Amino acid sequence: MSTKSIYANILGSVILLIMAMIIFEYTNIDIRVQDHFFNFDTGTWMVGNHNELLRSIFYNGSKKFIVAMGILSILCLIFSSQKKYLRSKRKELLIFILALIIVPFLIARIKQVTNMYCPEQIQRYDGVYPYVKLFEHYPEGFHTKHRGKCYPAGHASGGFAMMALFFVCNRRSYKLAGLATGLVMGWIMGLYQMLKGAHYLSHTVVTMLLAWIIICLIHEGVHMLARQKTFAWLADSPTNRPLRTTPASRFQTQNQVH
Repeated sequence: MSTKSIYANILGSVILLIMAMIIFEYTNIDIRVQDHFFNFDTGTWMVGNHNELLRSIFYNGSKKFIVAMGILSILCLIFSSQKKYLRSKRKELLIFILALIIVPFLIARIKQVTNMYCPEQIQRYDGVYPYVKLFEHYPEGFHTKHRGKCYPAGHASGGFAMMALFFVCNRRSYKLAGLATGLVMGWIMGLYQMLKGAHYLSHTVVTMLLAWIIICLIHEGVHMLARQKTFAWLADSPTNRPLRTTPASRFQTQNQVH
C-alpha cells in the first residue's frame, strides 16, 4: 500500500471515528443494545462472570492465542537472516509485532483518563455509579475514589491489533483475509465482553477504529525507519530485488544466445 493510500486510510478512519463518537454521544444506542444482554428480573447478564468455559475460550484463550502469534512473529524476525522469504518480510513482521504491543498499550492508557464505567457498574444494571456519556459531566455532588476505566475496550484491542495481518500478506485476497481475521477476533472478544456487561457497543467500535489508525501509523513509521541507514536491515534483501538490466549485460546475454 502506498504512502498516499495509507494517509487516505488514516484520514477516512479519523472521520469515521469522529462520526461514531458523535452518534453514540447524541443517541441511546449503547443503552438500547445493552438492555438486550441484561435480565432485569434476575439481575443477571446473558453471560455470567462465573462461566469458566466461556471465559477460558473467549478471554484467557484469545489472549494466549494473540501472545502466541506475537512470539511466533518475533522468532521469525530473529531468524529471518536464515530464510530468504523471511528476509523479505522483515518490515511486515515488525509492523505486526509492534501492532500487537502498541495497540493494546495505547488503548489501556486511554482507559486511564476517560473515567467511564462499565455497564455492570452503573445503577441501571444494579451497579452503584451513574451512567454518563463520554462528553457528559457526572452529577453534581458525585464523588468516588475509584475512577472509571472502561472506555475504550481493552480486551478487544488485542484482537483488533491482528488487523495488521493485512500488511503481512502480499496478495489482495490474503490481505483481505488477514484484515478479516483481525476484525473477527476483535468483535468476538468485544461481543463476549458486552454479553457479560463489561463494555458497551461504542467501546468496541471506537477501539476498532483507533486500532486501525494506530496500525496505519505503525506501518508508516516502520517504512520510514527502513529508509534510514541505521535500520538498513529492515530493507528488502538484495537477493530478493529484481536485477537491473544494463545495455552491457543485454549485449553479453545476446552473444551467449548466439
